[in-house]
Amino acid sequence: MTTNSPGASYAAAGVDIEAGDRAVDLMKEWVKKTQRPESLGALGGFAGLFDASRLKGYARPLLASATDGVGTKVALAQRMDIHDTIGHDLVAMVVDDLVVCGAEPLFMTDYICVGKVVPERVAQIVKGIAEGCVLAGCSLVGGETAEHPGLLGPDEYDVAGAGTGVVEADALLGPDRIRTGDVVLAMASSGLHSNGYSLVRHVVFDRAGWALDREVAEFGRTLGEELLEPTKIYSLDCLELARTTEVHAFSHITGGGLANNLARVVPDGLHATVDRASWTPAPVFDVVAKAGDVAREELEKTLNMGVGMIAVVPQESVAPALATLADRGVDAWVAGEIGERAGRTEAVTLTGDHAR
Repeated sequence: MTTNSPGASYAAAGVDIEAGDRAVDLMKEWVKKTQRPESLGALGGFAGLFDASRLKGYARPLLASATDGVGTKVALAQRMDIHDTIGHDLVAMVVDDLVVCGAEPLFMTDYICVGKVVPERVAQIVKGIAEGCVLAGCSLVGGETAEHPGLLGPDEYDVAGAGTGVVEADALLGPDRIRTGDVVLAMASSGLHSNGYSLVRHVVFDRAGWALDREVAEFGRTLGEELLEPTKIYSLDCLELARTTEVHAFSHITGGGLANNLARVVPDGLHATVDRASWTPAPVFDVVAKAGDVAREELEKTLNMGVGMIAVVPQESVAPALATLADRGVDAWVAGEIGERAGRTEAVTLTGDHAR
């Protein structure tokens, strides 16, 4: 059988290799900004390279690894056609998991899956990732952009990343260091960060019927601008804190909320009490609660409620720790303490009501 139709091709199937090449060219300038002295090779290779000879200076270097994405927050970036902040969120979710054990983030790789490669859009996503890496002090050594027509719509995409860090074995932070009498320090979040957006989107769109360009008085800006506020990156702040004073543990407050994430570093036999009255959550949390009639218990197990990172320190470290964080522009405060569990089943209890 003969036919006049052209033969099948990758382009006809929806994959544009040339567009992918243009995207790589556009992102090169941003990736270059993240390079550390240990970074080797050029963008476009099959693997990112990092000179590990630096680790010779460690007595017993432990490599830490973390991977994450940003969840359904990408749907908001797509609806608003703003793509240069979602990469910042991605870096935060990865590097702030690394630093919890005291590890310095060294390098990251990313994975961007798109329905259709639009070079300028991909470059904007990578721009955000690169800017986040600069704030975290790590290098973006490589990544992958995959075009999946039919699986994703032309304007849809998702992002994921993986990071590697290093910590000296005798400087490893975690539950083993926590003692009775330790103090729980909270560091303010920049807003919702990158968790709980399935609940938030259900509340503001499905229940409240709001549009992204709605001006919200409590925010002093539009709903969309508030929801796209980038996740705060704490890695360099935490590393400086561990360098200048004694720190026993960190806890990155992500999905599951403050109590569940703090519980991950509270050892058996001990208990953390956190006083809600020690801080006032940003307006976005109250707006979500009221717009969706969301119970406090549901909010607290879904959203960070204004706390993005926790440091557990001994009593004598409280003043210098708060001073260090203040010098770095981090809003921090004493939020609770560590005591004996004394028959309690839960590792963390939230008490009181938030200050108004």
